[in-house]
Amino acid sequence: MQQSSRSAAISQEAGADNLRPRGSNQTGMRQFNERVVLQAIRLHGSLPKADLARLTTLSTQTVALIIARLHDDGLVMKLEPLRGKIGQPSVPIALRPDGAFSIGVKIGRRSLDVLLLDFANTVRMRYSEAYAFPAPDTVFQAIAEQVRAMQAALAPELRSRILGIGVAAPLSLDSWQELMGVAPAQGSSWRQLDIARRIEADTGLPVMFAKDTAAACVAELVAGRGRSIKSFLYLFVDTFIGGGLVIDSNLYAGLHGNAGAIGSLPVGVAAPGGGAPAQLLSTASLLGLERLYQAAGLDPAAAYDERATQAPWAEHSVRWASQAAGAIAMVVTSASCMLDPEGVIVDGSCSRALLELLMAALGDALERYNWEGVQRPPVHAGTIGSDARALGGALLPLYANFAPDPELFLKLEA
Repeated sequence: MQQSSRSAAISQEAGADNLRPRGSNQTGMRQFNERVVLQAIRLHGSLPKADLARLTTLSTQTVALIIARLHDDGLVMKLEPLRGKIGQPSVPIALRPDGAFSIGVKIGRRSLDVLLLDFANTVRMRYSEAYAFPAPDTVFQAIAEQVRAMQAALAPELRSRILGIGVAAPLSLDSWQELMGVAPAQGSSWRQLDIARRIEADTGLPVMFAKDTAAACVAELVAGRGRSIKSFLYLFVDTFIGGGLVIDSNLYAGLHGNAGAIGSLPVGVAAPGGGAPAQLLSTASLLGLERLYQAAGLDPAAAYDERATQAPWAEHSVRWASQAAGAIAMVVTSASCMLDPEGVIVDGSCSRALLELLMAALGDALERYNWEGVQRPPVHAGTIGSDARALGGALLPLYANFAPDPELFLKLEA
């Protein structure tokens, strides 16, 4: 993830002066090395200094000095020595959970999630609220209340360690109103809103914004299968299906931020004189499953919980999974020809049981395509689940403040 001037400024505003980006000089290099060491611990777990030196290609003496500074800043801690080997016992260095905090917010078309994430990527607090469609004033009020509650839950000396808020939401909450069955006035209430600035004004904390499916992709990249797959197409099955694209372990957004926006991909051929073919989101989204339930007189909210694979919902879920998998298989095949990804990851806000049902149907659907001349990529189930968007949002301030980035050496503009 690239760090913008805005992201760098968050580091200053949040009081993380010990890792504040500065000019390209010795101090900047020192802070870059600190971030490299922190990233190594984040990706590989607790490690002794000697192992950190080998991973980062820094000298043992340099790593020792860095660990001492990070320990003084409250960002790392020393674990019990490892005994039983030849020589002096080695002391593993781990991230200190209370070293920093971030708040993640997901504003979805069906629900709101707010969570408090610590420096070790553990969710400390969580709040969720379901709705038919989000009303701006109600949503912003709930976010502000939950942020205050999360601040109050921390010890007074830790509250200043909240770096900021990362918000994940669809780029256009007012889009596809007809498909959602939302009144035009209700959908358009989001059109002129600057979500990040509104939350910033309500909470007094710096805010970063990401498209919801891109944030989910970030969570999988940082805390899921993306740690071992360098390039992958990511699909997230939600009220509307969406996705992201990771190339060489970096989220690729594209010119307009639409790279990996698989929900808008057509799942048919436009015929002369005919209408435009359906988009993937109209075929493989949980909204379609909701409607199958509604037509059968069942609670549509079951699309997002364990009831989806239980009677009497199960038979409709099997029908939806077969239809959705056929459309997703077409997208995976096309993406494989264009991008040749190392793998494909599919996750969603549904239950793990429904995701397994979809994955099985997807495997069958992919078998029906002709793979001659192209390598079929492995398709994996995601590991994060419904928390992916809020978790990805919460990771944005943490990475802006602590991840190594070449822009660390660029002076901030006044």
